[in-house]
Amino acid sequence: MLFSLAKNDFKAKYAGSALGAVWAFISPIITILIYWFVFQIAFQNGPVNDMPYVIWLVSGVVPWFFISEAWGGATGVFIDYSYLVKKVVFKIEMLPVVRVTSAFFVHLFFVALTFIVSSLYGYFPTFLHLQIIYYMICAFVLSLALGKITATLTVFARDINNVVGVLVQFGFWITPIFWDINAIPEFLHIIFKLNPIYYITEGYRDTFVYGIGFWEKSWLTLYFWIVVAALIVLGNVIFKRLRPHLADLI
Repeated sequence: MLFSLAKNDFKAKYAGSALGAVWAFISPIITILIYWFVFQIAFQNGPVNDMPYVIWLVSGVVPWFFISEAWGGATGVFIDYSYLVKKVVFKIEMLPVVRVTSAFFVHLFFVALTFIVSSLYGYFPTFLHLQIIYYMICAFVLSLALGKITATLTVFARDINNVVGVLVQFGFWITPIFWDINAIPEFLHIIFKLNPIYYITEGYRDTFVYGIGFWEKSWLTLYFWIVVAALIVLGNVIFKRLRPHLADLI
C-alpha cells in the first residue's frame, strides 16, 4: 500500500501537464546544467581533489535536491491528504513516509546519473561506492524525521510551510554544496558541521570524490544519528499529542 500511494503521489504531482512526471527529472537537470555553466565555465572552477568539477558538483547537489524536495513535500502532506486524515481507520503517520518515498523515486534516478557522469570521465564504481546506500538511508530518515515534525505543526499553523521554504533556502547556502568547507577558517568548521545535512552531502562526496568510508568519520557519524534520533523522538511526541485534533483543524 505504501508503494502504491507513493507511486500515485508521484504521478498526481504532475497530472495535467503535457510532459507529466518527466518534469520531475527535467527541472533538476536544467538546474545542474546552469550551476555547472556558472561555476565551472564562467567562474573557471577547476578539478577538486583531481576530480572533474562536474562530478564534485553533482555529488553534492543531488542529495540536497532530495532532502529539500522530500522535506518540503512532507510538510504539507496532511493538508494535501485531508480526506485520509479524516478517516479514523487510516494510519495517517504513513503519509509523510509516502511523500518522502515519492521524492526518493527521483533521487534514485539522479544517483544513477551521478554514477554515469563519473563513468564517462573514467571514474568507474568500486566497492567503496556501495556505501552510497548507507548515505541514501541517512537522507531518507533525516527527511522523514523533519517532515513528520513540520507536517504535524503545519495543520495548526499554516505558516510553517513558508518557514520550511525559508529554511531550505537558507540551508542551501550554509551547506557546503557549491563551496568547499576548507575555504573558510578552520575554527568555523565545527559550526557548519553541526548541520546534519552536511554529513549527508559530504558523505556523497566522500563516496564519489574523496574515497573516504563513513566509518572513518566515527564521531561525525555518531553525532548525526544522535540528532536524527532526537528528531524522531520529538516528531513522535508532537504527533501523538496533536493527533486527536488533526481531523478537526483540516
